Amino acid sequence: MHETFTAVVGTVLNEPRRRRTASGDEIISFRMASNSRRFDRETGQWVDGAKLYLTVTCWKRLVAGVGAAIAKGRPVIAYGTIRTNEYTTSDGEKRADLEMSAHAVGIDLARGWVTYQGPIRLGDNGQPIEVGQPETPADAAASPLEVAATAA
Repeated sequence: MHETFTAVVGTVLNEPRRRRTASGDEIISFRMASNSRRFDRETGQWVDGAKLYLTVTCWKRLVAGVGAAIAKGRPVIAYGTIRTNEYTTSDGEKRADLEMSAHAVGIDLARGWVTYQGPIRLGDNGQPIEVGQPETPADAAASPLEVAATAA
């Protein structure tokens, strides 16, 4: 089976919700909307186009970061695998919605600003190492990664 990877730019519709699966894994999920807009030359105004709604589910290392940075109304970019989730409501009505299993989620810097405050450490090979892993002397120098951007 082929997985479909995609990036979606949009706005968070609700406060992210944390929960645990039956196996004990912690997940966090939120709904987002992506709205297209186009400039109508005849009227000289921007016109709303089609809308895309989906649920974004985050696992493992992504849970903590999303829990700290993502909130209702924030502009986000979500990247992951997307699929149709089909289900039956309690009234017996069949429905379907889109669900993304996120691999990465971030703030859309085209619509806001952010200051990064996480501890990023680089290993001997120059790759980031997870916080809490044992460090060697070469790993001990933190990479001063701070990102600041102004709203467009």
